Amino acid sequence: MITTSVFRLNVLLIFNLWVVSSAVSLKDEKHELEMTQNLNLARQDRIQDVCDRYPPKIGLNELPQSELDHIIIDDERKLLYCYVPKVACTNWKRLLMILAGKWNGTDILAVPGHLAQAPGVFRELSNVTREERDYMLENYNKMIIVRNPFERLLSAYRNKFEGTTPSAKYFQERAGKLIIKAFRENPTAESLNNGDDVTFKEFALFVLNKSENLNNMVNNEHWTPITKLCHPCLINYTLVGKYETLHDDAQLALKTINVTNIQLPHLSRTSGTAEKLHSYFSQLDLPLIRELYKLFENDYRMFDYNLNNIVGFDLG
Repeated sequence: MITTSVFRLNVLLIFNLWVVSSAVSLKDEKHELEMTQNLNLARQDRIQDVCDRYPPKIGLNELPQSELDHIIIDDERKLLYCYVPKVACTNWKRLLMILAGKWNGTDILAVPGHLAQAPGVFRELSNVTREERDYMLENYNKMIIVRNPFERLLSAYRNKFEGTTPSAKYFQERAGKLIIKAFRENPTAESLNNGDDVTFKEFALFVLNKSENLNNMVNNEHWTPITKLCHPCLINYTLVGKYETLHDDAQLALKTINVTNIQLPHLSRTSGTAEKLHSYFSQLDLPLIRELYKLFENDYRMFDYNLNNIVGFDLG
């Protein structure tokens, strides 16, 4: 009898502990979500403040429709998402494919990356009427995820010009050869033939180049400034995430669009990011870094980044 009573008491204690633990966990989760939302609102305020100080030269109706082709539409969840290459956009596209029933299952990483990036998978804001566009901009949540501009630039260089994937080989074949021919003194026949040893300095000079024969490749989405891809002064983004806080921002976004059955995979940032930035950018002289900064200046202002971890001070 005593044994039975002790057993029941233990079960009751365990149950009470579980209830308390669950309540604390839910409270912590709610608190974290509130903090993330406060941060999200502060980012929106920052964008608005910068736009007030540096207003756009044209309005939304004067913007060519093609300029909205990075904004994809999820009508069911009333979401517009401006995807930015090198800022976890493949995983977000995978997630939206699953939600839209374009892929069976809920394992985001099972969706092939090339399929998520394929043309025609999503409807784009560039392909709707002005009336539809205005309705969506007024009534849908609008999401953008940003990243330190130079970190994103370096990520694009390493992925496309140091990588060995089919995508990297394509960039090396198509752009690498031209970059070496345009910016390297006395290149070897092997380098001109392969295009696979573009230096970071050569890449930086290429990104800044304005010559017509390189123009089509220079204006590539992987290193085009985010402000030019997503037009945050013309579109009022209600979900402003950052690569540095991707998990928390994803939790807020999914809750906002009422998605509970799927989560964005945890993206662990590679170690030594600051060291890599310093290592690569130390190959550039300060005037060249200043020119790159000018190219991405609106991104730096708008999304509250600085160059402290690269040059030791901000150029803004």
